[in-house]
Amino acid sequence: MCPSHNHVIARGFILRSVIHNKDRTCMATIKLKFRPSTVRGKAGTLCYQLCHRQENRQITTDMRIFPEWWDETRRRLVTLPGNEEIITGYHKRTEREMRIVREIIRELDCGGEAYTLSEIINRYRSLPPEPCFLDYLGKGAGRLRENARYGTARNYRRAMESLSTFLNDKDIPFSALDSALVRRYEAWLRGRKVDRNSCSFYMRVLRAAYNKGVREGLATQDFPFGGVYTGVARTPKRAVDGETVLALQRLDLSVSPALALSRDLFVFGYCARGMTFVDMAYLRKENVSEGRFTYRRHKTGQRLTIRVEPCMEAILKLYTRARPESPYVFPILTDTDPERAYRQYRTGLNYHNRKLKRLGGLLGIPLPCPPIRRATAGPPPRVTVAYHWLSSAREWDIAAKRLRLFIWILWTMP
Repeated sequence: MCPSHNHVIARGFILRSVIHNKDRTCMATIKLKFRPSTVRGKAGTLCYQLCHRQENRQITTDMRIFPEWWDETRRRLVTLPGNEEIITGYHKRTEREMRIVREIIRELDCGGEAYTLSEIINRYRSLPPEPCFLDYLGKGAGRLRENARYGTARNYRRAMESLSTFLNDKDIPFSALDSALVRRYEAWLRGRKVDRNSCSFYMRVLRAAYNKGVREGLATQDFPFGGVYTGVARTPKRAVDGETVLALQRLDLSVSPALALSRDLFVFGYCARGMTFVDMAYLRKENVSEGRFTYRRHKTGQRLTIRVEPCMEAILKLYTRARPESPYVFPILTDTDPERAYRQYRTGLNYHNRKLKRLGGLLGIPLPCPPIRRATAGPPPRVTVAYHWLSSAREWDIAAKRLRLFIWILWTMP
C-alpha cells in the first residue's frame, strides 16, 4: 500500500472520530418560552423549549400568564403590582422543573449513547409528581395516631387546618413552601388576632413536618422558617396564694359535683408539686400505695414519687371509693383504650377549664386556666405561689408544708 493511500485513510479516521466526538458533546438545551393566546387579551401559556441536533420540541405547562407579565427580550417573567405571589410561585416552579430536565439531559450525556428529545420528554413525564405539603401533614397525623402519639397528631391536624384555611383549601408542593409564603402566613395569623405564642406554635409544627420531609428526601432544605418567630414568649405569671386555696375549700359546692371535682383537682395538683391535669387524669389506683403515689409525667417522661399528705389522702379516698370498678383515681377517664381515653382527656380538660372560670368568679379572683401546672407549680412563702423562686423538689416540700397543714386542719374541721 502506498504512503499516500495510508495518509488518506488516516485522515478519514480522524475526521470520523472528530464528527463522533462532536455528536457526543452536543448536549440538548432547554429554554423557558411564552406562547401567547390566539385570542387577543387572553392569558398565554408558559412552556419549555428543547433543542437537540436541529430538532425542537416543547413541553407545555399549566402555568398561564398575560403578555405584559413576560419580557421576551430577556426571556423571563416580569413582576408587576398585584401579581407578585403568582410570579414568585411560577418562578420557583420553572426553576425546579428546568433543573430536573437538565439533570435528565446530563444523565443521558454521561451514558455515552445517542438520544433523542422524545427520550428526554418521556423520562420527564414518567417522574412521580412532587409530594404536596398539606397531604404530607395529613398522612403524618395518621401515622402519629397509629403510633398512639395522639397529642402530636392533634397538633399536626390543627396546623394543617390553619394553613389550609390560609391557602383557601389548595394544596401546595414542598417547593412552594418558601420564606415569602411563610412570612405571608404569619402576617395572616397576626391579622386574625392570633397571639404570638400561638403563631409560634403553628410555625414550629410546620417546621418539624417540613424538616422531616427533607430528611425523607421529599424536598431540598431551603430554611423557609428562618425569617419568622418560633420561640416562646414570656407570659404574665398568675400566682395563687394560700388564702385563695383556703377560700376554695370553704366554698359549699354540695349542689354542684362538677365544681367540687374541679376544686378538688385544683387543690390536689397544687399540693402535689404542681401536678398537671393530664397526669391527674391518667393517675391509676395501682400507682397509690403506702402513703405515696408514683407517676410518669406525660410531657417529659420523668418519673416522680409524691408523698400523700392528709388533705390529698382525703381527696384520694373520696374519689377512689366513689368508683371502685374504675382503674383510674379521678372520674375523668372511663375507657382504657388509648385513643378513646385521649379523647376523654381532651373533653375533660376543656370542661375543667370552664369550671375553673366559674370557681374564680365565685371567689372574685381569676384562677389560672388552662394549664393547671402554671397555677400550682410553685411553693407558698407565707403562703404565696412563686414558681421561679424555688427550683428543687426538696425546697418545694419544705415551703409547701405550712399550706398543707392549713388545708388539713380546715378539712378535718366539723
